[in-house]
Amino acid sequence: MRVMVTYPPLDSSKGSPMLTQNRQFQWFHEPSYLYPCVPASAATLLKERGHQVVWNDSIAEQKDWSQFVRLLNDFQPEVIAMETKSPVIRQHWKLIDRFKEMIPGVKVVLFGDHIAGNPIESMQKSQVDFCITGGDYDFSLENIVDHLDKGEALKPGLYHRTEDGGWDTTGPYKAWGKLVDLPWMDRDLTNAHLYFEKWKKRLPFLWTMAGRDCPYGKCTFCSWTVTYPSFSVVPPEHLASEMQMLIKRYGAKNIFDDTGALPGGNWLIRLCNEMIDRKINEEVIFDCNFRFDYFTPKNCELMKKAGFRKLILGIESASERTIDILDKSLTREQIIEGCKMATKAGLQPHLTMMVGYPWETREDAYETLKLARYLMHNGLAHHLQATVVMPYPGTPLFDLCQRNGWIRFDETAYERYDMTEPVCVLTDMDEEEVVQMAGQFYKLFLHPKFLAHQLTHLNSLEDLDYMTRGAKAIWGHIKDFAAIRSWDQGQAQAK
Repeated sequence: MRVMVTYPPLDSSKGSPMLTQNRQFQWFHEPSYLYPCVPASAATLLKERGHQVVWNDSIAEQKDWSQFVRLLNDFQPEVIAMETKSPVIRQHWKLIDRFKEMIPGVKVVLFGDHIAGNPIESMQKSQVDFCITGGDYDFSLENIVDHLDKGEALKPGLYHRTEDGGWDTTGPYKAWGKLVDLPWMDRDLTNAHLYFEKWKKRLPFLWTMAGRDCPYGKCTFCSWTVTYPSFSVVPPEHLASEMQMLIKRYGAKNIFDDTGALPGGNWLIRLCNEMIDRKINEEVIFDCNFRFDYFTPKNCELMKKAGFRKLILGIESASERTIDILDKSLTREQIIEGCKMATKAGLQPHLTMMVGYPWETREDAYETLKLARYLMHNGLAHHLQATVVMPYPGTPLFDLCQRNGWIRFDETAYERYDMTEPVCVLTDMDEEEVVQMAGQFYKLFLHPKFLAHQLTHLNSLEDLDYMTRGAKAIWGHIKDFAAIRSWDQGQAQAK
């Protein structure tokens, strides 16, 4: 069958949509393009099974509507598969109508955390043919194509259109495929060279995704807790072999693994030893998502020796009450000690945090800012990112906000879940103050103490290039939050 896996062009004055393979949605003026590992795996799997597959990411490829239409007309897909998120779901519903008009008989498949949280809504409000509720889009999409092509029975976790125009379901999602059996993502088919993060140090920069999604898997705000009800991961030897392939075939210099959090313990030790024994550590820098409670002085030293560098670590808040509500299983002491262990070993902690929780006071938010300032100014963190809290539909945090009446507007006004404003009612801050507070975190990069620590890491022209890239990324974030305030003020005046 002819299958197109696509991210169609989206128009907005707010910037470029951060849609692919991302747990948060945001519009950016200085965009990064994150490699959509699972959709890329889906396209690869279908190609391996003998189907004609076109990969189209009009956002990363910067294609306009006319270019996209030409591609549709030339390829005439029998199946179109799209990842979606709450802020763009209404745009995607309208696009499905256009697809049906342009290519009669085409089947459209939607997947993503918004679909996992409420598949019935899309079946009722659009002409979509299939909704995938689990996160293993590759196995599920293969099953749908085989159903259409060969009459194979549909697996659990799918919603599908019936002959009378209604819909039916195959029941709750249950994982059935093994990650280790999947072919490695075809980086040529999926144009992997287009995807990067703004501050990356070495090129070629490529992604892997050893696990889906997080060994902990309980954080109430995380949209991927909806799509991955249980954690699965390939053996560390398998990941090491994929790294070797990326080095040999593509000359990879920097690899980022996008597992929600890479496992700790024996799995991590085995991976590090594989990377050292195979001399992968001499070829690439390796970055990943991680958890504070996986740190020990011994494994930090081993990770550094193995070639690990940047570790993305979720703080979310300095308030232990907030951390408990989010079910993070984390303490302030673990955050500080974890950063100390990592930086002492030469690793680079990258912190993530949020402001605008409905129960959060101004004092709570400033405590988070103070903790970030302490870690950044004392050389215990190398980077951070701050966002406005988004209780995405389907998450436990959304359910909590819904039960308590904490959503400020019609909860189905999904386009407003785009981080340009708080979704939640606020305790003692107004909406503009929360957005300003998120922007304040990025100004920590401009402080002389932080800059002095950064200068100590400058040992080569490559290091200087990395710092320059990082400065550009930070300035982009500051402009994004300034643009949000300007856009909100413009909307208020229009009203």
